[in-house]
Amino acid sequence: MASSRAVPIRQIALCPRSDMPNGHLERGIIVNTDLLYLALVSTLTAFMWVPYILNAVVVRGLTDAVGYPADPKPLAPWAQRMKAAHYNAVENLAVFAALVLTAQAAGANNEVTATACMVYFWARVAHFLVYAAGVPWVRTLSFFVGFLCQIAIAWQILT
Repeated sequence: MASSRAVPIRQIALCPRSDMPNGHLERGIIVNTDLLYLALVSTLTAFMWVPYILNAVVVRGLTDAVGYPADPKPLAPWAQRMKAAHYNAVENLAVFAALVLTAQAAGANNEVTATACMVYFWARVAHFLVYAAGVPWVRTLSFFVGFLCQIAIAWQILT
């Protein structure tokens, strides 16, 4: 029953290259919208540390930024908020990834999950930027939109 609900919303064929030795990737790889946005959210989260670490290098110097100084100089307020936004993104990535992968395995991916994944990605982009900028109400709204996207995916799995 669940597999009849599976709808490949958007497929991207990562086509084989003719110059690859031994016919590597002969079949290509199919990625649907849900998995594409999971990869995008994961990549975004993986790079969120860069700006606040650069601020640490500027504020503390390279040695203290990569070391463990006894009394480190504080990061700029935007960098402190960006670090907190990154931690929040990592925490929520675990939930989002589990839901997306469960939906894939259960054959519950459909138009709702695809839309939820896309909106979740943009909600996380907004959350990161407005958190760093110190805009509290928009930050909370973007977090809540992301949460609703997680609930939408869970609903598709559980119903």
